[in-house]
Amino acid sequence: MSQTLQILIVSDGKPGHENQSMGLAEALGRLTPVKVVRTSLAGATGLFRRLGAAWEGSRNGTQPDLIIGAGHATHPSLIFLARKYEVPSILLMKPSLPAMLFDLCLVPVHDLKGVTMPENFIPTLGALNRVSPVGDIPKSGRMILIGGPSASHGWNEGEVQAMVKSLVDGPGWEATDSRRTPPETLPALATACSDLHIHPHAATGPGWLPGRLAAAEEVWVTEDSVSMIYEALSSGARVGILPVPVRKENSRVVRGIRKLAEDGYVTRFSNHPSGTPLPAPKETLREADRCAKIVMERFFPDLSLS
Repeated sequence: MSQTLQILIVSDGKPGHENQSMGLAEALGRLTPVKVVRTSLAGATGLFRRLGAAWEGSRNGTQPDLIIGAGHATHPSLIFLARKYEVPSILLMKPSLPAMLFDLCLVPVHDLKGVTMPENFIPTLGALNRVSPVGDIPKSGRMILIGGPSASHGWNEGEVQAMVKSLVDGPGWEATDSRRTPPETLPALATACSDLHIHPHAATGPGWLPGRLAAAEEVWVTEDSVSMIYEALSSGARVGILPVPVRKENSRVVRGIRKLAEDGYVTRFSNHPSGTPLPAPKETLREADRCAKIVMERFFPDLSLS
C-alpha cells in the first residue's frame, strides 16, 4: 500500500453516524496521511439496492485500505465491501449482526451492559466525534447546547429557559440546537436573553460546532443530548448538565450520564453554585485519537506515523 491511507466511509445519510466515522478518519489523519472517500446509502431501500449503491459509490475513489461505517443500515454494505476489497472493516457501534463479521467494533461502554465482549470489541467512553482540543490556545467561549424530547427524556420549556437565563450573565454566550429541539425554543431564548447569540443548527455547517467547541471554556448541555455531551467533553471544556424530565430511569442514556457525573466528568446544574466557575473535568476525552492508534497498531503497523 502507499504511504497515504485510503479510507472509505459507508454512510447511511444520518449526520450523527457520519460524524462518528469522520471523527475516526480525521483522528487517523493526525497520525498518518489519509484520503477519505464516502459512499452513501441515503435513499436506497432494501438490501440489494443498498449493496448496489455502496458498490457504485466505492468505485469513485482509489482502492481502499480501510472501510468505516456506523448505523444498522450500513452493516451488510460494510461487510460486502470489506470482503470485496479484502481490507479491514470497522464498525462504530454494537453490531446487530454477528460481531465476527467485522474486523473491529468500537462500542460505547453504555451499550455493553451484560455483554460478553469478543476480542474485536473496543469499549469507548461515548460515541466518537470530530471534536479535538486546540492545545495551548486560550479558551474563552461559553456555549449552551440544546437538545429536545427523546425516548429517554421529556421536555419542559419553561425550566430550560429559566436555567439558561440564570447562566447567561453578559456577552460572550452562544447557543445552538439540534434536530430534536422544539421549534419555539431558540426564539424564546433569544427573546429572554438579549446577550445570548443564537445559532440554529440548520444554519451552520458540519464543521461549525467542532470549531466552536474547540475554543470553548465552558459548555452547558441539556442532559438528553448524549452526543453533544461527549463532544463537549472531547473539546477540553468545563461541562455542565442541564436537567430535563427523565422518561426511563434505567435507560442506557440516563445510566451513562449518571456515571459521567459520578466520575467527575460533568457537573449537574443542581450541584453548581450560581456565579462560580464550573470545575475542570476529570480529563479531556480523546477517544477518537485513542481508537485511531489501536487501528494503526492492529492493521497498519508498518505505515509511518506523522
